[in-house]
Amino acid sequence: MKVLMIHPHDLYSPMEPWTIRIKKFAEELVYHDHTVTLAYFPMKMHYRDTIRGVYIIPLNRKISIRSFIKNTAVLYKFARTVDIIHLQKAHFYASIPAILAALMACKPLHYDWDDREEKIFECAIPQRSPTSILVWFSFFLMEHTLPFLADSVSVSSELLRKLAVKRGANERKVVLIPVGADLTRFHFGRKAENIRQKHDLCDSIVVFYHGQLHSCQYVKILLQVFKLIEQENVNLTIKLMIAGSGSELEALRANAIELCLEDKVLFTDFIPYIDIPEYIAAADICVAPFEDNKVTRCKSPLKIAEYMAAGKPIVASDVGEVRNMLGEAGLLVHPGSPGEMAKGILKLAVNPELRYQMSMAARKRAEDTYNWRNLVKRLEKVYTL
Repeated sequence: MKVLMIHPHDLYSPMEPWTIRIKKFAEELVYHDHTVTLAYFPMKMHYRDTIRGVYIIPLNRKISIRSFIKNTAVLYKFARTVDIIHLQKAHFYASIPAILAALMACKPLHYDWDDREEKIFECAIPQRSPTSILVWFSFFLMEHTLPFLADSVSVSSELLRKLAVKRGANERKVVLIPVGADLTRFHFGRKAENIRQKHDLCDSIVVFYHGQLHSCQYVKILLQVFKLIEQENVNLTIKLMIAGSGSELEALRANAIELCLEDKVLFTDFIPYIDIPEYIAAADICVAPFEDNKVTRCKSPLKIAEYMAAGKPIVASDVGEVRNMLGEAGLLVHPGSPGEMAKGILKLAVNPELRYQMSMAARKRAEDTYNWRNLVKRLEKVYTL
């Protein structure tokens, strides 16, 4: 099968790390003997390259009638030679040319709905301006029409599946495909002594969080959690390592100082994605805090899949797909509750046998289900429905 995949972000930029899903789907389709062309929208420089057998083509990200027409023409050129067009996300500058190319070339359109972009935008930009209202409306419009317009739909959560059907998708052609992990990069055997030595963590129980640090990610709750853990005065040295960058980083650092947690909390700032497996390997316990809202209910968090593949016990908020993903690989806590998360971390910190049991369960869940190689088989099936 020949597949044209389209993603609205920059495959090469660390400023837009939301392309892992599309790149892994493309690589695994090639592994399964399909031919894949992946179109993307670079932020600055235009790259034309191949990634593990995937042919990469850049499109023009400038919002103008001229670039819109040119992008549609490029996609139509490739669409004529493929069997299916795969669009991820609802950004109008990518989705409208994709729809037009599919219609003109008479090719089926597959929509991969992995996040509720409309609600993410509301969270990230609460202040309204004429421009932001137009952008919000474009997400609202596309996320309401794409499930109906597409010939098949894959979704990352059960709630998105229900929404897709409600918005006109054929229920038989909507398939749940959560996120996965690369089992060769995230695994038990990774050495992490150098990370623990670098950050003076050799004699500590290390609790690890990885993710973007902005208002939608709820990392501030971890500082409250560690203040509660400190008050318990357990006979263990427990430290929190927060890996990531974002608009809230400096505010989080200031908050840690206010709570007198400078010796308990380490901020690594930005870490290249290629180094994340080594940092996870350095952890004893991994955490994934979430609030319960319209964004998180639609997510299957990538960090959960990667924590599991690395064989780490997890304490996570019970929201969205987290319960279905985690199984016996960790502890679920009420979303938004610092007290419950603190108790969960302490339960694992003082019980190495329980940590080991959950580590084994985590890796098994990743090997059985939550890895890209297995998940792409679902994508192959939905293409032919």
